[in-house]
Amino acid sequence: MLRKLLLGSVALAVLAGAAFWFLTRPEGIGSSALAAVGSGDATRGERIFWAGGCASCHARPEAEGERLLELSGGLELETAFGTFVAPNISPDPAHGIGEWDENDFVNAMLYGVSPGGEHYYPAFPYPSYARMETQDVLDLFAYLKTLPPVAEETAPHRLSFPYTMRRGIGLWKLIYMQEEPVVELPANAPEAVLRGRYLVEGPGHCGECHTPRSLAGGLQFERWLAGAPALEGEGRVPNITPSGAGIGAWSVADITYYLESGFTPDFDSVGGAMVAVQKNMARLPEEDRAAIAAYLKAVPEVEGE
Repeated sequence: MLRKLLLGSVALAVLAGAAFWFLTRPEGIGSSALAAVGSGDATRGERIFWAGGCASCHARPEAEGERLLELSGGLELETAFGTFVAPNISPDPAHGIGEWDENDFVNAMLYGVSPGGEHYYPAFPYPSYARMETQDVLDLFAYLKTLPPVAEETAPHRLSFPYTMRRGIGLWKLIYMQEEPVVELPANAPEAVLRGRYLVEGPGHCGECHTPRSLAGGLQFERWLAGAPALEGEGRVPNITPSGAGIGAWSVADITYYLESGFTPDFDSVGGAMVAVQKNMARLPEEDRAAIAAYLKAVPEVEGE
């Protein structure tokens, strides 16, 4: 009897392990499916580059001007799970993504899967990028290939066990990743609000900083954009919902102007990590900034910090 129980326990453990291995396997898009989309356009990709704030994490810290386009990486994000270091994403073949093809880039952006078939840590905000259109991702890749290669190697992430085990990220993805929009809008919502939702929830990945997280690091969608501890260390990222605790007193014009100029309706100026974000937003067309503002006025109000 004891032998049967032991064998049954071993069998269950094997089945559980096999189920975990199957459910957490890295999955991406196949090259045949990607071929149907078409090639990328670098001119359109530049717009996505600034909407996504790629330089904010992947340029050298404190870079300005043309050096923002030298994507050597190096920014460190201190989290409860360890320190994540933004990688080199310049077209350098040895240290960047110069050897990547379109399939590699799309799988990284939309599925969080590396060219080697491993899960990326979600410090890389692919849970937001998963809501992007594949064409926009291809356009972004086309633009990145026009930038200068930088032959600099970034430091590795500094993580402790069990966070060094990437396979478990597959389970995290099952729980927290979603391609559907966070905020459900009516079918007759204005085009500007729909465009703003796409920019904020997708390439702009605003929720990655402005939304609180669970203990496992997943976004708490019920408190979307309600503010959160700053990933860079001390302080908090503010509530940007249209509530009294957020930006309820700001008009669409106020928000649009803030994204362009960095000045609030109270004549204060942008500060902290938002300085780089605002500079990126200032490079977008006026209609994109207005669309972001329209969406932020349409999201559910959440009280709190």
